Amino acid sequence: MVKTKRLTLTAMLAGIAAAVFAVESQIPPIVPVPGVKLGLANAVTLFAMAVLSRREAFLTLAVRIILSCVFSGGMSMFVYSVSGGVLSFAVMCAALKRLGCDKIWAVSVFGAAAHNVGQLAAACAVTGNAAVMYYLPVLLISGIITGLFTGMCTYYILKNKYVKKICAALAEDR
Repeated sequence: MVKTKRLTLTAMLAGIAAAVFAVESQIPPIVPVPGVKLGLANAVTLFAMAVLSRREAFLTLAVRIILSCVFSGGMSMFVYSVSGGVLSFAVMCAALKRLGCDKIWAVSVFGAAAHNVGQLAAACAVTGNAAVMYYLPVLLISGIITGLFTGMCTYYILKNKYVKKICAALAEDR
């Protein structure tokens, strides 16, 4: 029964993340800089990292990337999403281990910066041109700002009394 609860929550979070991504992709850009967006679906991944295992959080991320690419992006989006998502996930795992959930906003900032680095690395590989790395400072600044926003959203979600009850129930089932 315990595994069923965790699998159900993982699937729900993956669906929520894909839905958030789809809604966010319909919002006009906040700033006129290509590639800059809030990345609100990452809040779901951060939440999964805080309340589930790393494996379950990674499954949430992977399913979100696959669903998002199938329904809105295609293969080129898949390459960029995977490269940014996997690097971001690895960095956030390391940061979360060191900083803990109380500093999840900082974990998010590190993850956003890593996501941008991963996507630019993919762009270098796809285009064969390292000149795209000149765009890194712009993306890092935007990543810090958007990562902070996303991380603060996750922080306050985790502090919600009803969410704390869910987290406590999950902790008992481990």
